[in-house]
Amino acid sequence: MTICRLCGSANLTGVVDLGATPPCERFLTADQLDEPEPTYPLHLRVCTVCRLAQLPPLITPEDTFTEYAYFSSYSTSWVEHARRFVADRFAGPGSLGPDSFVVEVASNDGYLLRHVVERGVRCLGIEPSANVGQAARDRGVPTLTEFLTPEVGAAVRAEHGPADLVVANNVYAHIPDVVGFTEGLRALVADDGLVSIEVQHLLSLMELNQYDTIYHEHFQYYTVASAQRALASGGLTLVDVEPLPTHGGSIRLWARPGGEPGERVLEVLAREKSAGLHELSGYADFAARVARVRRDLLRFLIEAADEGRTIAGYGAPGKGNTLLNHCGIRPDLLPYTVDRNPYKHGRFTPGTRIPILPPERLAADRPDYVLVLPWNLRQELTEQLSYVRDWGGRLVFPIPHLEVV
Repeated sequence: MTICRLCGSANLTGVVDLGATPPCERFLTADQLDEPEPTYPLHLRVCTVCRLAQLPPLITPEDTFTEYAYFSSYSTSWVEHARRFVADRFAGPGSLGPDSFVVEVASNDGYLLRHVVERGVRCLGIEPSANVGQAARDRGVPTLTEFLTPEVGAAVRAEHGPADLVVANNVYAHIPDVVGFTEGLRALVADDGLVSIEVQHLLSLMELNQYDTIYHEHFQYYTVASAQRALASGGLTLVDVEPLPTHGGSIRLWARPGGEPGERVLEVLAREKSAGLHELSGYADFAARVARVRRDLLRFLIEAADEGRTIAGYGAPGKGNTLLNHCGIRPDLLPYTVDRNPYKHGRFTPGTRIPILPPERLAADRPDYVLVLPWNLRQELTEQLSYVRDWGGRLVFPIPHLEVV
């Protein structure tokens, strides 16, 4: 029986069932192609009591994050997003200063804290993946290789003191023990400090058909209402929220040990309620809209292949593997994809086993169409791939609906 990980209720109802897929970051080596590949159900449910949307914890964070294939610094726009965030924290009344202490949880390869280091301000990253954590240390970012728990948070506080700012970007969805993780954040932050959390907004996911962001390492999907309850479970109060364009529509949650919800929190709560997400009615037709995305993309790829058009992919993100597996897209329809991350070169996408090559392959092959899998980086990648126009090639974006540009 599936139990809600926030409130403990057994009353969960299905939102969309994407079948069974392998973990989205388990890229295969050539030697693994003849080996069995485990798959796990990918069925999103919502709790009828607390309204937390969630997947059952069929894999553990240790399965995914001990060695990780995602390095944040390969996204130019994401590094710039982090730079602006840090700059804003050191400007204006009540800002951080030279004596501040900043902690980032799931700090990846130091993409954000490197901007804090440049200012000479004390900081620490807590990153469970040994390989990306080492990349951060190589950049001069102090990094502890650990998963955040209440005990780890207390130990860091005891050794380094309380943090004036705790940052947790794109991790609050990645932990099955949401209460324990939140307690860890509370242990890290000073009584008068702030916690900043960035996470995809379930409202955007639902409105824009962003179902490919549903994958096993995302254990839950937040509205502001469910995030508010989750933060409270660990002793934190949601005091502000900022809508963000990142990842197709995210929210930055500002929390602290005390205080009251601000005006923007109430505004976003009202938007969610209007969309029906505080009741079960708002989830009713999502599965039908997901099926339409699948049919449209498959129809396009099949017709292009029948017409003798050449197609290649761009990117090998986790979300892309949800899309490829759900649609049943294999090398007959997408012969290969390319990615900037050298870690993935020579490997194959999980489940669909599509080869991943260096980006230079596109210019060499000059395909008619390039299927852009990290659609959330549309502006950045449209600029990066402008050279595709030189031979009359076109970009294909599958989400929120099929678009050829």
